[in-house]
Amino acid sequence: MSPLKITTRDAMTGPVLEITGELDYSNATELRDQVAALALQPGQRLVLDLAGMEFCDSSGITALIATHNAAHAAQADMALAAVPPHTLRVLRIVGLDQIFPFYPDSDTATRS
Repeated sequence: MSPLKITTRDAMTGPVLEITGELDYSNATELRDQVAALALQPGQRLVLDLAGMEFCDSSGITALIATHNAAHAAQADMALAAVPPHTLRVLRIVGLDQIFPFYPDSDTATRS
């Protein structure tokens, strides 16, 4: 079990949250809390870099949806970068590939 670690950095397009470890029932609220603490501005893009995410359960997916909703409420965009194949498969199965834009890495996601 790898503990969740969320690192925030700024890009020209808006904040980037680098998520490493496991996003699951025991810690999904940490992502929600971090996003709630951001001062998203209209027109910004919030990017979640999932390159280091090892596991995501249904609570983690719910946290991703809540993050999307928070960005939308702030009139900002949200994108997922470097989604691990196992998580991408689940997101596609449940139809969230129709909601989230995917990028191969955070550098691509933060280009204007």
